[in-house]
Amino acid sequence: MSEKEYCNVAEIFGENVFNDSVMQARLPKKVYKKLHEVMEEGRELDLETADVVAHEMKEWAIEKGATHYTHWFQPLTGVTAEKHDSFITAPMENGKVLMSFSGKELIKGESDASSFPSGGLRATFEARGYTAWDCTSPAFVRQDAAGAVLCIPTAFCSYTGEALDQKTPLLRSMEAINEQALRLIRLFGNTTSKRVTPSVGPEQEYFLVDREKYLQRKDLIFTGRTLFGAMPPKGQEMDDHYFGSIRERIAAYMKDVNVELWKLGVSAKTQHNEAAPAQHELAPIYAPANIAVDHNQLIMETLKKVAGRHGLQCLLHEKPFAGVNGSGKHDNWSITTDDGINLLDPGKTPHENIQFLLVLTCILKAVDIHADLLREAAADVGNDHRLGANEAPPAIISVFLGEQLQDVLTQLISTGSATHSLSGQKLETGVKAIPDFMMDAADRNRTSPFAFTGNKFEFRMVGSQDSVAQPNVVLNTIVAEAFAEACDELEKAEDFDMAVHDLIKKYATNHERIVFNGDGYSEEWVEEAARRGLPNMKTMVDAIPALNTPKAVALFEKFGVFTKAELDSRVEIEYELYAKEINIEAKAMIDIATKQIIPAVIRYTTVLAKSINEVRMACDADVSAQTDILKEVSKLLAETKEALGKLEKETATAAKMKQGREQAVYYRDEVTSAMTALRTPVDKLEMLVDKSMWPMPSYGDLIFEV
Repeated sequence: MSEKEYCNVAEIFGENVFNDSVMQARLPKKVYKKLHEVMEEGRELDLETADVVAHEMKEWAIEKGATHYTHWFQPLTGVTAEKHDSFITAPMENGKVLMSFSGKELIKGESDASSFPSGGLRATFEARGYTAWDCTSPAFVRQDAAGAVLCIPTAFCSYTGEALDQKTPLLRSMEAINEQALRLIRLFGNTTSKRVTPSVGPEQEYFLVDREKYLQRKDLIFTGRTLFGAMPPKGQEMDDHYFGSIRERIAAYMKDVNVELWKLGVSAKTQHNEAAPAQHELAPIYAPANIAVDHNQLIMETLKKVAGRHGLQCLLHEKPFAGVNGSGKHDNWSITTDDGINLLDPGKTPHENIQFLLVLTCILKAVDIHADLLREAAADVGNDHRLGANEAPPAIISVFLGEQLQDVLTQLISTGSATHSLSGQKLETGVKAIPDFMMDAADRNRTSPFAFTGNKFEFRMVGSQDSVAQPNVVLNTIVAEAFAEACDELEKAEDFDMAVHDLIKKYATNHERIVFNGDGYSEEWVEEAARRGLPNMKTMVDAIPALNTPKAVALFEKFGVFTKAELDSRVEIEYELYAKEINIEAKAMIDIATKQIIPAVIRYTTVLAKSINEVRMACDADVSAQTDILKEVSKLLAETKEALGKLEKETATAAKMKQGREQAVYYRDEVTSAMTALRTPVDKLEMLVDKSMWPMPSYGDLIFEV
């Protein structure tokens, strides 16, 4: 790539995106206006308009080198999916071909719906599924070694209309919160805002390791995490990697990632070293929720793709290495009007900002009532290794407000009204050359799973490899419900000012238990949360049932986000996913232990035993130390063999069980316990066996030699 591409971000940003400026330049004014009415007002797109848009989109894409187009969608696999079709039509009589792309092809595609997870919504013989253009998320051209492809963001549903993807329910939830938020702000006299949109900024953490070393680790290849591995002498205890100087090889990689993303219109802004060795973070600027979800998928794909060019491997698993921090994806969420009003901006005097206080207490109510759903939205197999450790929020949902808002809340609860707000103090460094400045009114709390951070909430529980769609579906819908219930009361109130005052106090009082500003890592908080009656769902299997409780079904059906059938299908999919992932991990451990570790240890003990005999025969020297090592290694080898047999038995038993909750519970309780029992002696053996004989790179090789 040229130096110009790196230096002038303004020139390259969005150059591969069919964005608003491109549409305005290429589409006839009438068509451009109609398309915006569809995007902004939800009007139906007529085929005549779609044909014009499709033609111009095709011409633009061909200019970028595209030969194919694809409906780019997000099934329930955790990754994106695509099927490529070329722009060529049937050959003409002269042997040439035409390049065409119709409005019908733009609006609707067809995919096999039986081969993706459907939780029983689709059978193998019921194959038809549809992809439908999400015109609010711009199309883009993806360029790589395979050429250029026009990617059209779409929703994916079954022949009978059920959502089979992440995007469809997200778009439904965005409509729900828009409708209810407009009701709320109308009560406060806002007649100008036409739309309220949830804005999202998902931070992305990831690890980078040398690709050659990665290819020597079957556990990383098959599962994304190390299933064996002893800690090196140094981990992250010196805190020297966090925000440290970025090494040149990594900086070159980040440079290429940024250019790729900027061309795709992804506003990659922040990059830095994270807490663990070999761990890093990328954060974009906020975007509307559906676009943010699309962009995060592009970020993950780009991180992995570019890594290969630099001889690296990007690991997105939540816990690729035991003993050091895992990776999350902080989901920063706010709600903003089309004319720029952030409903979560408290202003300089939040105690006087009645609309903000109602919005805030509605959110407290929503999170308290649906804490189980919010926890489930961050549930995955990898996150079970991360949540609750001293690196990530606990599995208990709570809300951090900070000193300023906590004080306002306390005033509301104790006296019925708030008369003042704490303000930030001047920070005096004691160094004359450094100017004093005003501090924020509240500190930050990195142990809180759901923290207010100035003008947004940061949901910190989401796993690094997960889509951020589901957390935002839940946030949008539970807040929409709280807004709707508040509006139902206020719209019939005779004295609005008194009614809203009373409602804010009621919500603050009734849902105070969800607020916690202290140390979420402490054992005292676990005990306190239990006293408060807050749920503590420690594993994915514990959290899954929250998806289709009567309370959840009523919520999602009320706002048209999910049907009961769709929720039931997702429950089935998640149990099946959990079982499959643990099964793969268990089988990988069995494979590695059988084919690599046990043979390597046998070779080592054979060499050691031979050496002991040779020394004894040559000079009758003291070989007690060598003999002790041989005995210890042999003992651990026997433990390994026994644990391997136990894991093989438990895995075989689990695999024969009927898919569903019972099987998932068995994998969680029995198979993972057997996996731990196998890892324990193997990790001890790694510390004893000659490094040259150990069959795979160590933790030190992986996380320090990048």
